[in-house]
Amino acid sequence: MNTKQRCLIGLVFFLISYLFFSKLLPSFSDSVDFAHWFNLIGACFLLSFNDVFPKNKINSVASVLTTLGVIAHIGLCTIDFIMSSYGNNEIAKEQLSQHISNSPLIFYPFVAVGPSLLFLGLALHAFAYIKTETLKSLMVIVGSVAVGISFFALKNGILMVLSCLVFVLGLGLLLFAKEENELKK
Repeated sequence: MNTKQRCLIGLVFFLISYLFFSKLLPSFSDSVDFAHWFNLIGACFLLSFNDVFPKNKINSVASVLTTLGVIAHIGLCTIDFIMSSYGNNEIAKEQLSQHISNSPLIFYPFVAVGPSLLFLGLALHAFAYIKTETLKSLMVIVGSVAVGISFFALKNGILMVLSCLVFVLGLGLLLFAKEENELKK
């Protein structure tokens, strides 16, 4: 499996996770948290984008941000797996949530800020193509911001999925545009 294939797998898994988060795809089991498993696997595969884009100063920063974002996604998914292990025990879930909110060493890197770094890193990778692949780059940049706004501010699942779709399509199109440009050389 080559790097571009890993990137595509990451994009598909990531988008599927957002379909679960938005409830457009129903959960098939109460004992398995499919949304977070797809998100976790997708985020790990998205790390492959660090190897696809050229090596320059902007992309070096983007690679660090993307890597930190993937690490944060792993932490966030772990927290959510623990949360879902409580089942219907809403009191225990609330206590854990309160504990995490009161623990800055957990809350900021793994809940509030960290996961956004994945979107920021990939958007910065896309920004490197703003002059040559303007629309595709803007799809990634706008999509990444819109995912955050729709999830945190608006709490709207449909907008979240649409934003994620724009983000994923932009990255996928950049991936193939890069491949197309390599074939023309």
